[in-house]
Amino acid sequence: MTITRREIIKMGLATGAVLSIPSVLRAQTAPTDERTVRMVMGNLSVFDPVVTTATETFNHALAIYDTLFGVDSKFVPRPQMVGKWDVSGDKKTYTFELRDGLGWHDGTPVTAADCVASIRRWGQVTPGGQMLMARAKDISKRDDKAFTITLNEPLGALLNILAFQGPFVMREKDASLPPAEQVTANIGSGPLRFNQALARPGASFTYDRNEEYVPRNEPADGLAGGKVMKVDRVIWENIGDQQTALAALQTGEVDFLIGPPADFLTVIESDPNLELQVLDKAGNDWFLRINCLQPPFNNVKARQALLHLVDQEAVMRAAHGDPKYFRTVRSIFGNETTVSTDENTGWYKKGGDPDKAKQLFNKAGYTGEKVVILQPTDWAAASNASQVVAAALRKIGVNAELAPSDWSGLVARRAKKEPVEDGGWSLFISNEAEWIRGNVLSAVTITMSGEKGWFGWPQNEDYEVLRVKWADVESLEERKALARKMQRIWWDYVPEVLLGQSLVPIARRKTLTGLIGMPELIPMWNVQKA
Repeated sequence: MTITRREIIKMGLATGAVLSIPSVLRAQTAPTDERTVRMVMGNLSVFDPVVTTATETFNHALAIYDTLFGVDSKFVPRPQMVGKWDVSGDKKTYTFELRDGLGWHDGTPVTAADCVASIRRWGQVTPGGQMLMARAKDISKRDDKAFTITLNEPLGALLNILAFQGPFVMREKDASLPPAEQVTANIGSGPLRFNQALARPGASFTYDRNEEYVPRNEPADGLAGGKVMKVDRVIWENIGDQQTALAALQTGEVDFLIGPPADFLTVIESDPNLELQVLDKAGNDWFLRINCLQPPFNNVKARQALLHLVDQEAVMRAAHGDPKYFRTVRSIFGNETTVSTDENTGWYKKGGDPDKAKQLFNKAGYTGEKVVILQPTDWAAASNASQVVAAALRKIGVNAELAPSDWSGLVARRAKKEPVEDGGWSLFISNEAEWIRGNVLSAVTITMSGEKGWFGWPQNEDYEVLRVKWADVESLEERKALARKMQRIWWDYVPEVLLGQSLVPIARRKTLTGLIGMPELIPMWNVQKA
């Protein structure tokens, strides 16, 4: 017999006993192997999606939290926690009513107050959220199931903002924390519960099916529709050594491996029990992020030097091997979004231009300052790419030094604004789903809001004025015109250097099916084992 959390609460109320919910649940029979999925998805070290934009954190949040809206496979906003909504005639007041059946993993109901607090906290740190908060006159609950957003002026992009990386709804008491203070309770209302008793930081985290979760009636479609759990448990395995992870996949100790290194692909393809699958058909755009606050890259000439130095094909070959899994990219909006543009991309040259890069470093007055490149050793593709960038810099006389660490160490260090001598950094490599970059209001990496913005902290007021206008334009032609103006400023300033676009497969055992193909993110619902 399965005992639900709400039944446990009722038992305690009826008997007057003090019951430990986790201990009672642990006493039940553990799920069978056939109902358990083991996934290798990187090193999860931060649990709060407001504190960081790390993909691992967002995958964790997708499992345990729910969202007001979600995007479907065509990136159209669809209601998720919201049952119905309407907007006033002047388009300044939105009213949202929660659907029935929403409850927290601790047995208490989700309320409108939780939603309001979550929007306010999220709204302090994300580009779309900040835009919403700047125009909001009031965000308040109407009753336990409904809340309103009242605006000073219309914001036609509101539903897009809430759907594209919009707030993961947390309990009011958790969402009342400052956005820089991490929420660690891991109590959500989503389709999976975080099993704190089985948490092994650095080794594995366990998620159990939320028996009380009521999915939407619509079929699963991207991050929208019904989030139906078809297994009882998902174990997130942290296996830092890629060779060990591959061996575990081959023997069936794990079912899923995210982003296998390029030199593993042939081995995986030849294994009759394994399959490579490209879930993200839009791909990821890779970039070299630059610290614009510290020398030598507080000088625009030094940043422009990097733009001319990089050989995208060389970097992508090191990261992904087979050319069928990568291509070059020149637009900050990606290769194939509706607003991709070739504006101000005359800097691009096949193979790069080391001589031009050296000239620009000289013009910047570079005198041998140390350039520290953060190197994530547990992310093979980015680690290999970092080495290519370091070698290219050294070849033209730059004092480049790699700073190896695991990804969680990189995430911690990239937040430091101090000089490299005091633990700061100069460069690091990351990527972002192309579909996010094509949706300007949600793309945190293409803001230029200075120290309030994303790591590297570029600042340009003219660019930000254009970005804010994005929320008010309605036609595609208007958005394309804004994109051209934004990209002209971007490549004059150079907050980053594009490294290429990847279409990287995941590896899975053929017995694992039902994976939802979405850019960068791996939803844990809908999967099943044969």
